[in-house]
Amino acid sequence: MACFLVPMTEAIITTIAQKVIEKKEKNAGEKTVTSVDGFTMEKTPFSKKLGWLNKMLWGGSALLAFEHVWHGEVVPYFPFLTAAGEGPEAVSEMLHEMGTAGVCMALIVTVVWIGMLLGSKLLEKRALKALPAAK
Repeated sequence: MACFLVPMTEAIITTIAQKVIEKKEKNAGEKTVTSVDGFTMEKTPFSKKLGWLNKMLWGGSALLAFEHVWHGEVVPYFPFLTAAGEGPEAVSEMLHEMGTAGVCMALIVTVVWIGMLLGSKLLEKRALKALPAAK
């Protein structure tokens, strides 16, 4: 019914955070670059990594919203969510779905992103170790 609103809310928050972090990184002007014998490696900034999470959240939310529109659960007129206009029992069911399915989807996407961060860190460390050996 409205489970897509939870990851969409997280996407809004992380998009704002990404913009703030990008601005701070740009103002600081710091880039972590390692150079050995002509080989350079630039560390991926956190704002770009946060962008990965944003893309996953916005994409998933858009797909879920489309699915809900397709099934007639979201309509282009007030109250937009059909369950909101069907009485207190439907609203209760909608909130329960948001609290269970919506939160679960947002957490799964965030956990996958954390896995991506760990993988990125591992690859950056591996590349950094390989730089001196590339003489």
